Amino acid sequence: MLTRPMHALRYLVGIAVLLVVDSASGARPATSPAATVLEITGAIGPATSRYVVKGLERAQAAGSSLVILQMDTPGGLDISMRDIIRAILASPIPVVTYVSPPGARAASAGTYILYASHIAAMAPATNLGAATPVSIGGDHGPPDQDSKKNGSDRPEEGGGKDAMERKVVNDAVAYIRGLAELRGRNADWAEQAVRSAASLSATAALAQKVIDVIAPDIPDLLRQLDGRSVKMGERTVKLATGGLVVERVQPDWRTSFLAVITHPTVAYGLLLIGIYGLLFEGYNPGAVLPGVAGAISLLIALFAFQILSVNYAGLALVVLGVGMIVAEFFFPAFGSLGLGGLIAFVVGSLILFDTDVPGMDIGLPLIAAIATVGGLVVFAIVWLAVRARRHPVVTGVQAMVGDTAEVIDGFIGRGRVRYGGEVWNARAVPQLHAGQSVRIVKVEGLTLWVEPL
Repeated sequence: MLTRPMHALRYLVGIAVLLVVDSASGARPATSPAATVLEITGAIGPATSRYVVKGLERAQAAGSSLVILQMDTPGGLDISMRDIIRAILASPIPVVTYVSPPGARAASAGTYILYASHIAAMAPATNLGAATPVSIGGDHGPPDQDSKKNGSDRPEEGGGKDAMERKVVNDAVAYIRGLAELRGRNADWAEQAVRSAASLSATAALAQKVIDVIAPDIPDLLRQLDGRSVKMGERTVKLATGGLVVERVQPDWRTSFLAVITHPTVAYGLLLIGIYGLLFEGYNPGAVLPGVAGAISLLIALFAFQILSVNYAGLALVVLGVGMIVAEFFFPAFGSLGLGGLIAFVVGSLILFDTDVPGMDIGLPLIAAIATVGGLVVFAIVWLAVRARRHPVVTGVQAMVGDTAEVIDGFIGRGRVRYGGEVWNARAVPQLHAGQSVRIVKVEGLTLWVEPL
């Protein structure tokens, strides 16, 4: 009699357990494996290195199976490039550098990053190379200049280059050859890219074993990488990229802010705003706003200059030039201070970021525009000064000479005249009559020398 109810009770309990298990599994869905994509676009600087390093850390914390650096860069700063490479070499997750979209490039610093990655890939119609290092402080000619003259790929000792340039080039060659040997890539071409600024298209790079894959897009790249083995330190990892979900990581606000203020043009503008703001506050105490804006802008500019490669002689010339232009307002130099300041300002601006690294210099149109405005201001100051010098005096005792006065009582020799509503002592040679108009010819203390009109 109790058998059927017991079976029904067991049946209901079983259904309840299944529902609880199902709801629990639904509350904690299994996460799909992902491929994290970080975009490197434009010149590589401090903001880019921070974005990539933080992105690799985030991908590791999120359990990503793969990190893809989608790259289109003309190059950048050496210190930022090395920060990125150190992060790649220390990454426990395979890193793929993918030069994309078609038409993109991995020039200069981008070539080093591509060589450091576990997998090197390019889209069709892209290129890489031209990895010759350039130094802050001017171009001394291409690094292969002497070698071309001697018919050799290596510079001849005692050639036209100075010792420092040879040190920089040899250091870069050793660095990129080490990366090539670590990843099993073409080390000889890597040296040519540094010494001779050689470049390759995607097809040629694949043929010379510089890269591993050519893929038109990321889905095709993941399909080609599926099942490929890569060496991660002392172990070999087989990639399973067939079902990876692509997750793009955008820069956070700190990285975006750093990218803005460390752009040379922006840092240059902040410097000028800071200098002029503090000057206006100094000449107009209590205005507050120019001083606050100037102080904030100057501090941000100085922070950016600590990060950027700045020629401090250029910075000093810019500050000196601005100071001389402002001094033209207050000293009767008739344009000499303003002209000298304008020359110092332009020269300082040209060498402030004296580098051949693409994207790390100030646009010449901006310098020309600011110099033109400064020149117009100096010209206006000189023109106003000359014009004021030619005008007759309109204030003080000298302004009275030539004006007319009215005789109060007739007199010969000494008497009184009315001028500007005031009664003055007067002296005259001829006889003057009451109400007669006279001209002031000289002022001696409180006495006017007059003559008849």
